[in-house]
Amino acid sequence: MLECSVWMAGQSSSVTRGCDCLAHRFGNAADNGSRQPRYPSDMTDAEWAVVRPLLPVPGWMRGRGGQPEAYCHRAILDAIRYMVDNGIKWRAMPADFPPWDRVYAFFRRWRDHGLATEFHDRLRGQVRVRAGRDSEPTAAVIDSQSVKADAVVGVDSRGFDGGKLINGRKRHLVVDTFGLLLGVMVTAADIGDRTGAKVLLQRVADAHHRLELVWADGGYTGSLVGHCLAALALVLQVVKRSDGQKGFVVLPKRWIVERTNAWLMRTRRLARDYERRTTSAEAMAYWSMTLLMTRRLARPHPQPA
Repeated sequence: MLECSVWMAGQSSSVTRGCDCLAHRFGNAADNGSRQPRYPSDMTDAEWAVVRPLLPVPGWMRGRGGQPEAYCHRAILDAIRYMVDNGIKWRAMPADFPPWDRVYAFFRRWRDHGLATEFHDRLRGQVRVRAGRDSEPTAAVIDSQSVKADAVVGVDSRGFDGGKLINGRKRHLVVDTFGLLLGVMVTAADIGDRTGAKVLLQRVADAHHRLELVWADGGYTGSLVGHCLAALALVLQVVKRSDGQKGFVVLPKRWIVERTNAWLMRTRRLARDYERRTTSAEAMAYWSMTLLMTRRLARPHPQPA
């Protein structure tokens, strides 16, 4: 039986000889060497204890074909976390991680099969339950964020946001009342908020059947309000600034999604859009939020007085 490592307070732990990931237990990861922790983005043992039961089971273990994986899942997750957190190129992956093409193949497989979203959603449910809420939300907040696009982004998926004066892409976000992602859609920056919201809210409503109320800013007025009620059974409530307000004012509910935008921008890969595909840009947002949630879940749970 494999021996598990012991976590100590303040210790950042990565792959050890006693790693209990599926690739070590049932695959060929034992044929490759382990790595020592070096980076702030590496999972601690407390984080890994949370993550390990929530990981999707690989296809080769479910009889769906494919070779047993040769690299530790924990090492690959740490590599993706490092890339998202530090904004490096795939080919610039540090040598102590698995080869960059294997890490990218793992990222691409999870992106194309919806596994990154599945993993993210399981973590979000755990965060909500730990906070004393139901795993599925009944209220949400929607907003968009325009970011500059790198030169690799093609003209077919980029545009100019005249309001923000940004040439790039736009992230349309729906978050719960904790600021955790319920859905993200990346479009060209010239796509209007209402146009993007119509598609994204349909996806979110299909995935979260208990959702009843969505708060939004003044950019979501008009026919979208009636469409949400008639087609999606959602109440879209617009939170507007008072006519007499001047300067920056924190508005009820809207600050929640603004904080989520700030969380995403803290991971350097998302400070600018570097992805050739919009699906990759969406996956990066989900991976960014997993860093936040695993760290929250790894904290000692406060005991009631």
